[in-house]
This record gives sequence, structure tokens and C-alpha cells, in this order.
Amino acid sequence: MSERRSGMAKHDFSGRVALVTGAAGGIGRATAIELARAGAKVAVADIDLDHARNTVSLIENAGGTALAIRVDVADPVSVAAMVKTTVDRFGRLDFAHNNAGVMGGGRPLVEMPDEVWLRAIGVMLTGVFYCMKHEIPAMIRGGGGAIVNTSSGAGVIGVPNQADYVAAKHGVIGLTKSAALENITKNVRINSICPGTARSRMVEGWLQGSEEAERQVASLHPIGRIAEPEEIARAVCWLLSDDASFVVGATISADGGYTVP
Repeated sequence: MSERRSGMAKHDFSGRVALVTGAAGGIGRATAIELARAGAKVAVADIDLDHARNTVSLIENAGGTALAIRVDVADPVSVAAMVKTTVDRFGRLDFAHNNAGVMGGGRPLVEMPDEVWLRAIGVMLTGVFYCMKHEIPAMIRGGGGAIVNTSSGAGVIGVPNQADYVAAKHGVIGLTKSAALENITKNVRINSICPGTARSRMVEGWLQGSEEAERQVASLHPIGRIAEPEEIARAVCWLLSDDASFVVGATISADGGYTVP
């Protein structure tokens, strides 16, 4: 039986504590579940507390340990409280997957309202900055850790009518590289992952149940399909694990060939 079908975790994260933002669904939920399956205690953070609690229920029903936290990653006070709550509850912080995101504006740059731009940058770029600003000291106090920031295939190419999303995701890659170099001597490894389109509530809302729209999106990926969130989660967990102990400041694509030249 394959690891994917059996549901067995490849890594042993027993005794570790993980924090995942954007964990109410999609890639974040899949990562939180995979981390818990490997033995980590997981702080499940999202602005949607009800769906974050649903993720916690899935983890607990499978025998894991998790805590739901409401967070707005664009708010530095909220982020500081999220990290403090995690450490207060579980005693330490070893892993973080900074994954919270929003849809892009879906319009030309010159027509994009300021508030749409600022929200995208606030959540997907400044939010990663706030998260790392508080996560890194907590990890250092515990002897080190690992962080994965979610960029996107749109973090390495341009996409028309998505200037806000593309700018934020490009920024995550640069932010990750600088933070990685600053903190590797403190035993904190930081990398980013660039998913292609993966199933989530956000993506399903974008597709609006249209089979034709899904076929069109799938056709952008040479692999010929949309990713299941668990496929991205496994890549995240590898980056967090000791198997990736020499991977620092990297940008890992998990996009079904979307950005291959």
C-alpha cells in the first residue's frame, strides 16, 4: 500500500510544535493534518475560527493534538498573540507554515482599488513578515526550528490582472531569502514553496463549479490536473523535516510544471 493511500506519515515529529496559518482549509488544513499525523502538536490559525476548529476536530478525531486560534496576519498585534498563545499552550515552537492568503484583485493594475492592493500585500507579504518576526525568536529560544512560507507559481512569473497577488508572492520569495540568511546561524531554516493551483475553498469559489473552468485551469499545468492539497502539504513537511537539513533559502516549486520554461 502506498504512503498516500495508507495515510501513514513519513516523518516523525513527536515532541515538536507546529504553527500553520491559513489552516481553515486547503493547503493549510492539509499541512496541519499531515504534521499532526507525524506526531506534532499543531496550532491551527486562521481568520475563520469556525473552519479552523473544524480542522482541529479532524486532527483530534484521528488521535492528534491541536489548538484553534483566530488570527488576522495583517495585524501585528494579532500575530504576536497567536505566537504567544501557541508557546503558552504547547511550551515551544519548532515549525511554522506561513500560508494565509487571499484571492487576487482580478483586474488590470490601473483599475485596481487601493484597498484591494493593500489587503493582498497586507495578508500575503506583510503577514509573512509579521509571522516570522515573532516565530523566529520563539524558535531560537527553543534551540531552533524551520519555517516554510507559501509563495506561488505566480511568485516567479507574471500573470495579467493579478498584479497585487503576483507582487505579494514575488515579495515572499525575496523576504524568505533574506530571513534565511539572517537566521541560519541561529539554527532556524527558512524556505518557500510555490504551489500551482490546488483545491481549496478559495479555488472552488473561483471555479464556481464550472467543469470547463477547471479544465482550462488544469490545462495550464503540464501534469494535466489541479493539485490535491495533500500533495503540497507533503512537500511542506519535507522542507520542515530533518531530511531537508541542508536546504536554506530555497524556493521549491510544486506546481505540476506550470512554471517550467
